[in-house]
Amino acid sequence: MDAPTPLLKSVFGFDQFRPGQQEIVEAVTAGRDVLAIMPTGGGKSLCYQLPALMRDGLTVVISPLIALMRDQVAGLREAGVEAGALSSANDPTETDRVLDALESGRLQLLYLAPERLANPGAQALLVRAGVTLLAVDEAHCVSQWGHDFRPDYLRIGDLREALGGVQTTAFTATADEGTRAEIMRRLFPDPPEVFLRGFDRPNLRLAFEPKNAPQSRIISFVKRRHGQSGIIYCASRKKTEALAAALSREGVDAVAYHAGLDPETRSDRQDRFARADGVVMTATIAFGMGVDKPDIRFVIHADLPKTVESYYQEIGRAGRDGLPADTLTLYGIDDIKLRRRQIDDSNAPQERRRADHQRLNALLAIAEAPACRRQSLLAYFGETRGEPCGNCDLCDTPPERYDGTERVQKALSAIVRTGERFGVEHLTNVLRGELTERVSQRGHDRLPTFGCGSELEKGPWRDVFQQSYALGHTAISETGSWSVTESGWEVLRGKAKVMLRKEKSTPKRAAQTRREITDPADAELFDALRALRTKLAKARGVPAYVIFPDATLHDMVARKPDTLDAMAQCSGVGAKKLASFGSDFLEVFTGEMPEPPHPARQQLATGPGGALFDALLATHATLTRGPDGLDKYLTLQKTTLAEVARQRPQSIQALARIRGMGDQKAERFGPAFLTVIQAAEE
Repeated sequence: MDAPTPLLKSVFGFDQFRPGQQEIVEAVTAGRDVLAIMPTGGGKSLCYQLPALMRDGLTVVISPLIALMRDQVAGLREAGVEAGALSSANDPTETDRVLDALESGRLQLLYLAPERLANPGAQALLVRAGVTLLAVDEAHCVSQWGHDFRPDYLRIGDLREALGGVQTTAFTATADEGTRAEIMRRLFPDPPEVFLRGFDRPNLRLAFEPKNAPQSRIISFVKRRHGQSGIIYCASRKKTEALAAALSREGVDAVAYHAGLDPETRSDRQDRFARADGVVMTATIAFGMGVDKPDIRFVIHADLPKTVESYYQEIGRAGRDGLPADTLTLYGIDDIKLRRRQIDDSNAPQERRRADHQRLNALLAIAEAPACRRQSLLAYFGETRGEPCGNCDLCDTPPERYDGTERVQKALSAIVRTGERFGVEHLTNVLRGELTERVSQRGHDRLPTFGCGSELEKGPWRDVFQQSYALGHTAISETGSWSVTESGWEVLRGKAKVMLRKEKSTPKRAAQTRREITDPADAELFDALRALRTKLAKARGVPAYVIFPDATLHDMVARKPDTLDAMAQCSGVGAKKLASFGSDFLEVFTGEMPEPPHPARQQLATGPGGALFDALLATHATLTRGPDGLDKYLTLQKTTLAEVARQRPQSIQALARIRGMGDQKAERFGPAFLTVIQAAEE
């Protein structure tokens, strides 16, 4: 069995694992069942793809979306891996290709949607295929408590048994303790080895803002990031369309995506977003799992998400390449009302509704956090961060806090004394002492609270009400009337203190959202590489990042390779991609297309054997007629020299055993070759 590290570089183009990957790969390779919870963008797919290449037999990947399967298969094929997917999106030719590779035993990874398992012939096909590993992606879908429950995931346990209890691995980015327990119960007969690899995504800048002219704020945010890809999540289909239209009028390449569109339009728009640079998608959560584009530079929530898990999963679609990315969440009273009403109106059991309210309250606590937002987010997932992150809005501009107990007490008093039957506009009029017709008719101008808050304008009072609602001191009925909660009564009775944040206007700065390129020549190089990538991607009909992600292009700009060997050292450049694209990208740096190397030599470019091959080739040229130039002509094939460079034999006998060498040639070239090999290892 091959060691992981050479395959990591030669196939995937990486010199080292990302944090947390190696231990998981080793556990899977050792044959153990595994449940791994890793942050989005942490490299979950490599943890089953790499072991699949290190073993005989077929690895079956259960994946939730066709688009995700298609993009992963395209990426694997470009890296030289025999992979395929069986889905409703296949044309007959593609299905035949996959089935032929499956029947002949060439296929290494097969992707299936869970719904495919309902097909009576699917299990029989997999039983014949010799499955040795079952990998379940987005495993939280197996849980009734997970936020993307998919009933067809429940068939996976039956599939495992039909395959003779085959080794099973499960991966997800978000799973609280209850969800993890249900995944283990449904997928594994015995407890798997669990890897909880942290939730921190330090490259993501976190920011929340109360809504204030939200559409203008979003347009301003996006225009400052012109040419970058992003997602804007909206709570309604209508809002996705309106926001896409508004952005388009401002010159932004924006499209809307929601479940109300016909399947062909949805597919076309998702393909456009995945394959092109600089497209902004305004979407409902219908545009969710399956977003595998690594160079999304920002995610905006135009409306408050449902839970911390939903928020974390959705912002995790930004910056999957590890480069800086921005997130921004806008929220207001109407958002909170909507989310609470959705929970109350659901048909879920009381226990589930109570848990959903707690999850929403946890998200509101992050929105109203007094300090480092990342510390609050990680605390929800049970992680402790000692120091502030320095990469959130609260670290950039620490909010001013003040003792708002008296103001909240005035607001609560106005709610109680008006009978807990009115909305914020009327309550604000009472507090400010504004004698409107409604205030006069109700006799609320005679209340003790009438005019007690005249020192504040309406805007600040609305902010007090919003913060008290977010903090759980007030509630709002379906008709919009405000009431005081149990915790609110504690405040009103003077038994609890309330710290409020002061209103702030605009953010302190626009966050840096791409790796810094300060040299104009480097910026020009980067743009030229992106243009070449787009051209190659269009020609092959694949997303641009399948050719090379942004992180690889940045590394190329930093290294400025002048040979294919140097190009091979760039992160993300494996042997197959070097052969496919290396010469084209090298031409951007050198100005001319390099001579194509011998295939055997090119395969060595991604490892340390390239320079040794060149030294052996030069030594070989001096000895074809012997050291004195008078002996019988002997020569070696370049494939043999490449094998010598790979094996690095330490004796004449070991050298002679290499295919294409033999005793006679080992006697001629051996002493000099061993000297060259020894020098390469010093």
